[in-house]
This record gives sequence, structure tokens and C-alpha cells, in this order.
Amino acid sequence: MNPLPEARPQEVLLFTLERQRYGLPVEDVRELVRAARLTHLPQAPDVVEGLLNLRGELLPVLDLRRRFRHPARPLSPMDHFIVARAGPRPVALRVDRAEGLHVIAAHEWDSSPRELPGVGFVAGVAKLPDGLVLVHDLRSFLSEAEALQLDTALGDRPGPA
Repeated sequence: MNPLPEARPQEVLLFTLERQRYGLPVEDVRELVRAARLTHLPQAPDVVEGLLNLRGELLPVLDLRRRFRHPARPLSPMDHFIVARAGPRPVALRVDRAEGLHVIAAHEWDSSPRELPGVGFVAGVAKLPDGLVLVHDLRSFLSEAEALQLDTALGDRPGPA
């Protein structure tokens, strides 16, 4: 399923990580919050940076730096968390900066990169006047093994199949 239909314009949230821009379909985004202290989550997969307590809701924070092969760096008060949905799971993504919403016109959208090996969590590319932006599909961001490992670390029990 293509999260950004090519037939009509679609809004994405643009964000930066290590001076590179990325995007998420706005339907997957719940809110933006300033970075806050994280709690280590034992037994979580490597892609989980920690656990965020957001107004009583415990959210795993996905480590985009690790996933996108950027160098690690300590959490900064200037960082943002994007609270979003990775499939059925609410998560937070630590980014350097959320830039805001952008409407991608049908002629600016290319879905062919998702067919390339190694880009399983990329829904496509927005061809904007000032450069290309990879738009990510959070539904495929966690592998099945990572999702199961995260369920275990959070103490979740899978429901009946």
C-alpha cells in the first residue's frame, strides 16, 4: 500500500537529521514535542534509543541516527520528538529539527525508490525545488523481529493470531 497516493497532493512533515531532510506522511504524525530525558529500556532492539514518558504515556523512541547510519550524538534540549504511529504502535522519533508541513504535488512524487533493495522503510521521494526528500513509511520501519523484541521489552503480550 502506498501511503502517498500519486493521484492527489499529500501533506508531509519535513524534518532534518544531520543536515539532511526527510519526511513523514502527516497521517502518521500525532504531535511534535521538545526533547526530554529518556529512560533506558533493557532488552529493547538496538533501534530503540529509550523510553519517553509523555504525559503518562510510555513511548519507545526510535533511533533514526542508527537506522540511517548517521553518527550517534547525545540528546540535546534543541532536539524535537515526532510522536507518530509505526503501524499499530505509537512511537517517538528524535530529530534535529522539525521544519513543518509541505504539500507534495503529484508531479513532485516518485514512488520507485521503495522498490530498491535496502530502502524497505522508504515510501518514496519528494522532488522539491530545493532538493530530494526521502519520505518514510513507519509501518515498515521496525522489522518483525524488532517489533517482537520491543513487545517483550515493553512487557506486551501478543494477542491471538
